[in-house]
Amino acid sequence: MMEYVPGIPLLRPYIDLDNQGFWEGVKQHKLVFQKCQDCGLFVHRPRPMCPRCLSTEKEWVSSEGRGKVYSWVNFVYANAAYPGIKVPYPVVVVEMVEGVRMISNLYDVNPEDVYIGMPVEVVFDDIADDLTLPKFKRSEA
Repeated sequence: MMEYVPGIPLLRPYIDLDNQGFWEGVKQHKLVFQKCQDCGLFVHRPRPMCPRCLSTEKEWVSSEGRGKVYSWVNFVYANAAYPGIKVPYPVVVVEMVEGVRMISNLYDVNPEDVYIGMPVEVVFDDIADDLTLPKFKRSEA
C-alpha cells in the first residue's frame, strides 16, 4: 500500500476541458473513458479529437473497471521516486477491457507480487478531501 510523506505536497492532476469529465467521474468513484461517437474508439488520455477518425464528437462512457497489468516498474530508491511517496511502490500500465491503457498505482499489492497479465480492477483512493485517484487492486479475473 502506498504511504505518503507528511509535509510534502501531493501531486495533483492538471484539469482542462478535455479531461474534466474523467476527473469528475473519478471524484464520484466512477471510471469513465472518452468514446468517439463516429467510429466507436475508446480513448484515454482524454483529448479534443479522436486519434483514428479525427472526429470531435465524443461522449463519456462508464468503464467495466477491469483490466490486466501490461507493464510496471517498482520504485525502490528514494532518489528515483517522488519524494512525497514512501518507497517501495509500483507504478503500473493497465490495459483495460475497453482497449485503452492507463498509468496508475496498485492498491494493497506488494511490489514483488506484480506480474504482466495480472488481473486487476479499479478502486478509488481518497487521498485528500479534494483529491481522489483511481488505483488498481488484484482481482480474481
